[in-house]
Amino acid sequence: MAARADERTRKRLLEMPGVTTLRRQADGTTQAFDLVYVRSGPRGETPVVVLPGGPGLASVMPYIGFRARAQRAGLDVVMMEHRGVGLSRADTDGEDLTFDAMSVPLVVDDLAAVLDDAGIDKAIIYGSSYGSYVAQAFGATHPSRVAGMVLDSPVLGADDHVEVREHARSVLWEGTEETADIAKGLRALVRSGRATQDQVDEVARITYEYGGPRLLRRLAAQQLAGRADRTWRWLASLGDSETDTPVPYIMEFDLAGAIAFRELRYASERDGGPFDRPARFTEVAKRFPPFSGEHFDMLGELPSFDWPLVVLRGERDLRTAPSTAERIASTAPRGVEATLPKTGHSVLDVHPVAARTVMQRIREGKHEELAGAGEELAALPKHGSSRHLATIIRTRLGLERTPFRRGPVRPQL
Repeated sequence: MAARADERTRKRLLEMPGVTTLRRQADGTTQAFDLVYVRSGPRGETPVVVLPGGPGLASVMPYIGFRARAQRAGLDVVMMEHRGVGLSRADTDGEDLTFDAMSVPLVVDDLAAVLDDAGIDKAIIYGSSYGSYVAQAFGATHPSRVAGMVLDSPVLGADDHVEVREHARSVLWEGTEETADIAKGLRALVRSGRATQDQVDEVARITYEYGGPRLLRRLAAQQLAGRADRTWRWLASLGDSETDTPVPYIMEFDLAGAIAFRELRYASERDGGPFDRPARFTEVAKRFPPFSGEHFDMLGELPSFDWPLVVLRGERDLRTAPSTAERIASTAPRGVEATLPKTGHSVLDVHPVAARTVMQRIREGKHEELAGAGEELAALPKHGSSRHLATIIRTRLGLERTPFRRGPVRPQL
């Protein structure tokens, strides 16, 4: 039944307006597959190519609403279904693509083929998270085809995790002026045995990014008092579901994840401290090829990126270090940077109105106006995924009430 339902979904998606298939070679052998892309909106002089994160996040199905709103805003948007994911997952015999078919250079070649097939000479390339790495790789390989670039929550290379780890520790383990009491509470959770360090790392990051310090403060207090066990366990499991349970046509890490471990070192050695790479990656890595090195030196390539370039980062993003965003913006000749207050990872997903606004500004030749415009962008109407998850967390916490006491419990953090 599930297989038939998936096939019906596939057929429905392939019949959507603007969806196109393009025959490609999988890995330099005779294996062929149909690469799928979608184009929406009025045909303009400068289309915007949008590359979501992952690797493993689909493009066609998850961003139907985004493309519809972009179309109403007059944007010509192209999105490619990443090889090994969703509509581009299987070869012409119906068999899954192999790990050998998963690499950033091959994905970049796919993107160039999509532009050729769509008759696009130059485009604005918008990459979010892992998609920002693909965007930079495309810029390094096909510079003449880039009219502008947006690097949203950017990935610079396989060693990013060191700065990311130090940033997360400074915010949630050592504590800033705003988060000192939260850090104290998280340390108390580990000391008391109410939570493991790995759980704290996962839960605190998710809650802080999507709900902010106030919600994390409440969650930590209730967990320390023994009143948030179900919510805590649910949040701790979200990371596992992303890497272990493929959701057809939405998030399929099981094939494309080979890039994460072989080229971006997701299973880097942990130093034993808090907020390091998730421990679960050590187990997940056993299913994928080991790290063999990057194909690109992004920091070395950035000085040649002579097009308008905007770096976006959410103030609450604990997966992109501020230093990474600043380094990219200062190294690219025409780079500018904007940090959005009260915003987490991937502006494309958590604040799509801001993402569309950036696309419009760069298309209009106004990218320099975005330098330091984070507050302006963050103040735009917000309807991304962060609001939904924060609401779910608050609702679940509200349901975990003790029958013996009325009112909130406020243990000292």
